[in-house]
Amino acid sequence: MRFIVAGGGTGGHIYPALAIAGGLKERYPGAEILYMGTAVGMEADIVPKEGFPFRGIDSAGLERSLSPRNLLVIWKAWRGLRQSGKIIRSWRPDVVIGTGGYVCGPVILAAACKRIPTLIHEQNALPGITNRILSRFAGRIAITFDVSTNYFSQQEKVRLTGLPVRPEILIADRSAGLRNLGFAEGRFFLLSFGGSRGARTINKAMIEVIKKFADDPRLNILHATGTTGYQEFIADCAASGIDPARVRNIRVAPYIYNMRDALAADLVISRAGAATLAELTVCGIPSILIPYPYAAENHQEYNARALEKEGAALVVLDRQLNGLLLCDKIEELLADRGKLAAMSAASKKIGRRGALADIMDCVDELLKGRRKPAG
Repeated sequence: MRFIVAGGGTGGHIYPALAIAGGLKERYPGAEILYMGTAVGMEADIVPKEGFPFRGIDSAGLERSLSPRNLLVIWKAWRGLRQSGKIIRSWRPDVVIGTGGYVCGPVILAAACKRIPTLIHEQNALPGITNRILSRFAGRIAITFDVSTNYFSQQEKVRLTGLPVRPEILIADRSAGLRNLGFAEGRFFLLSFGGSRGARTINKAMIEVIKKFADDPRLNILHATGTTGYQEFIADCAASGIDPARVRNIRVAPYIYNMRDALAADLVISRAGAATLAELTVCGIPSILIPYPYAAENHQEYNARALEKEGAALVVLDRQLNGLLLCDKIEELLADRGKLAAMSAASKKIGRRGALADIMDCVDELLKGRRKPAG
């Protein structure tokens, strides 16, 4: 049995695609999987390291406004469609799966033209324009947030699956995580981060948080500044009279390499990327979410509002964020453990630990449909 998995541009598209590729290997022993992405995207580097064969094609996104560059984009899209058609014709997949990014356009369209069953997976609460177009051609539409259903006209194709998370997250042990971080049990544990490169507004606000809660016996704090913001953060701390290295209940790092341990947290402050929220909810962790304001179509705010609506998160817009406000939100939850417990229960209710299995069930549906005799 053969499959093609496509997704690119950002880790939010690539890592779910890799999780699905791994799920296909488990569900269909002996299956062959080809990963298709852009030749110059992150996926061209990441995917081969994960052990999957990779083929790159041309693809680019349209400018939102009228621009001469769109002529080049249209040419690349046409070229990518032809490249995809040739690869699909030679690979002869049983199902083609797309997880988002511009590259999925030509791949899914080429497969649909050849009447090969297709599945698209939408990570965000507000579906991207590529997936909204492709939904008309796809055989199944897997979604992460229930509210996404409203954006697809052919709702009979839609399946609420959730977003698959890394297997190690599903087996995280809180006691072991705290021990590995050097934090004792019994204290409130606050985790904050802004992504691999960091978020300057979150870093600035966390200066005040660390200053306020330094040596506070009620809690421990782990803050990841991002790789590009670490030195500035340490300098800002020094300017505020704080040396995090000398404060017993504070840990500051450029990057969190073992998120499984860090998700022993009682509360998380972060951006609202779909992959992050999937991990928080499968662990039942309440959160204070600061959506990235420049995300395409403002999709991070839609993600955050979906959790807020269910009572799993508090939302603070980036333009509103400051240290005093963040300190107040943290103090509020420290003082009201009942509210925190309710948020945790709501988060856990949203989390879908069986997301990968549910997506594989969608693939089963497509395969069974293909095997039905004609007429």
